[in-house]
Amino acid sequence: MATLVTPLSGWGRFPVQHCELDRPERYADLRPASVSLIARGQGRSYGDAALNDNGRVLLTERVNRLLEFDVEQGILRAEAGATLAEILDVIVPQGWFLPVTPGTKFVSLGGCVAADVHGKNHHHDGSFGNHVLGIELILADGSRVACSPSEKSELFWATVGGMGLTGIIGEVALKLIPISSDFVQVRNHAADNFEQLFRLMQDATFDDRYAVAWIDSMAAGAQLGRGIAMCGHHATQEEFRPGFRNAIKPKRSRAIPFDFPAFALNRLSIAAFNGLYFRQEGGKREPFLSGYDSYFYPLDAIGNWNRLYGKRGFVQYQCVIHEAVAFDGIRQLLQALSDSRRPSFLAVLKRLGAQGKGLLSFPLAGYTLALDLPIRDQGLFTLLKKLDEIVLQHGGRVYLAKDARLSAESFRAMYPRYDEWLKIKKLVDPENRFSSSLSRRLEMGGAHE
Repeated sequence: MATLVTPLSGWGRFPVQHCELDRPERYADLRPASVSLIARGQGRSYGDAALNDNGRVLLTERVNRLLEFDVEQGILRAEAGATLAEILDVIVPQGWFLPVTPGTKFVSLGGCVAADVHGKNHHHDGSFGNHVLGIELILADGSRVACSPSEKSELFWATVGGMGLTGIIGEVALKLIPISSDFVQVRNHAADNFEQLFRLMQDATFDDRYAVAWIDSMAAGAQLGRGIAMCGHHATQEEFRPGFRNAIKPKRSRAIPFDFPAFALNRLSIAAFNGLYFRQEGGKREPFLSGYDSYFYPLDAIGNWNRLYGKRGFVQYQCVIHEAVAFDGIRQLLQALSDSRRPSFLAVLKRLGAQGKGLLSFPLAGYTLALDLPIRDQGLFTLLKKLDEIVLQHGGRVYLAKDARLSAESFRAMYPRYDEWLKIKKLVDPENRFSSSLSRRLEMGGAHE
């Protein structure tokens, strides 16, 4: 394995830390070290979950073989470094799709397990771990163990959502879902304020397999929380119109070639964009067909889109609020953001279903809000602490895969099953060899315990 020390960050480009990188070329080279180690796939977690300041980071990007694909049963087995993009290229032409997908396909299969990612269909289908049939996990002592919901299940559910801290996820077996076409039928519905938008997200007559809402983060006063609810499902053969494919011009992928200056994303520019987007997407009154790339992965068409936020980077703040108090909690978060006069380029609301079995999994029954906030000054972190307080008051939690600055005290309050997780962590990794900057910041599994 090649080893080098280099500055490294997550997708938010904050924080930047110096890490010793190992890049194994084959599966047999995946092994623990006698020093602190964390595995890293594509580096698409936003904060410090896949960083290890002054420690070792194991890059799994070249350990990405697709090992077995049962086309009849829709079961895929692959090395954990394989990306969702690589998997989709193989399974979609065969009539299968991912059971759960986050908002980018440029993430690794192992990363999806470690973060127990969720998608627009969580309120119906749960998170990624619900569809994982089994994994091979490489433990701190070098042994390789198979675990699943029925075999070594405690270790399995400590690993699903466990942020890579129980071992190196080597292989993953995943159950796919059948599709009739590679298009999604979508319905948009505009809402003039948060009350209307929240009502739409609760409306069973508007609901579909996938549901998400875009929020105009710049709207204030009577229009606070205005947005567009977008629901969809995989189009059936009956819904797919002949000739439609040829009518769609393929989108060319474009990359951001440089870091935008700090002033580029400001209140005026974001307000102008949001106003245009609200009119354009909110004006679509009838159901329409969308390619799955455009629906699930709109930002993937822009390479290095994180450079829009400039050299200082950004924080994505994603939280979930319990269903019973979600309206009040989310409204308070939006009001605090509005009062701060700090623009969020992206604000997304999703409905989540029942809490899963992952001991440190993020989702619980309620609503999740995600905000992209550029780092301009230290005042941002004062605002984020205020948002934490609102989330805690409403029994919610922050998503660890997006986090870069949560306190250990808040983490303990947000994740009540941490002690259960810790017992398993200490059994399989008593010397805490699997450690990350996130785990040390949150005081997870170290000697202080």
